[in-house]
Amino acid sequence: MQTATNTVDDAEIAKFEAMAAEWWDVDGKFKPLHMLNPCRLDYITAQIAAENGRDLTAAEPFAGLRLLDIGCGGGLLCEPMARLGAEVVGADAAPRNIPVARIHAEQSGLEIDYRHTTAEAMAEAGEQFDVVLNMEVVEHVADPLGYLTACRELLKPGGLHICSTINRNPKSFAMAIVGAEWVMRWLPKGTHEWEKFITPDELFELLRQAGLEPVDRKGFVFNPLTWSWRLSDRDLSVNYVTASTKPA
Repeated sequence: MQTATNTVDDAEIAKFEAMAAEWWDVDGKFKPLHMLNPCRLDYITAQIAAENGRDLTAAEPFAGLRLLDIGCGGGLLCEPMARLGAEVVGADAAPRNIPVARIHAEQSGLEIDYRHTTAEAMAEAGEQFDVVLNMEVVEHVADPLGYLTACRELLKPGGLHICSTINRNPKSFAMAIVGAEWVMRWLPKGTHEWEKFITPDELFELLRQAGLEPVDRKGFVFNPLTWSWRLSDRDLSVNYVTASTKPA
């Protein structure tokens, strides 16, 4: 398969550039991600441990694993992965995100390789990783198949790809756009475009076309009473996450 030369959507990048300084403000524009992060980490760490035979009770269970967080933003996932022992590269197409991420990592005493680059550029350079995290990005790119193909090329044979996004249905419009952007104002209006959302079946098919083997999918479900998120085997109606592997 040929990697697309550029799947970056400049208009989407501009949206996140405007919010770059707020990445680590738990009550700022990225509050939804801070709330979701523990649930995301539960899924990510469980999948990595299962695929690589790692014991999560060890001091640095991911030592020896090279991990890429593509679309890393301010580093909300990079930092916990580094603490778990992984060699972490964080990449983002929005240049203003990188200094924010670097400064926070330095303040936290963590060594993380942050880069202003794209999945396609890294694939063309021959970069290889044991794990690629691709969280809440695929709904913002110009060419989802080209982008996922680049993610597959970035994996070592047998490597793990974890991808989360938002389902496309009336409920997701009500929750992710009307609720999060219009009512709660967690995100600026226009952050998401409903027509770019991808259903779980569509994403599984895209992953297969990109040369990956889907192995799991679960929903991220928000409980407005407890103000918290949980994983669900059945409810993938709004936010959901998938795991797939590159054939060995």
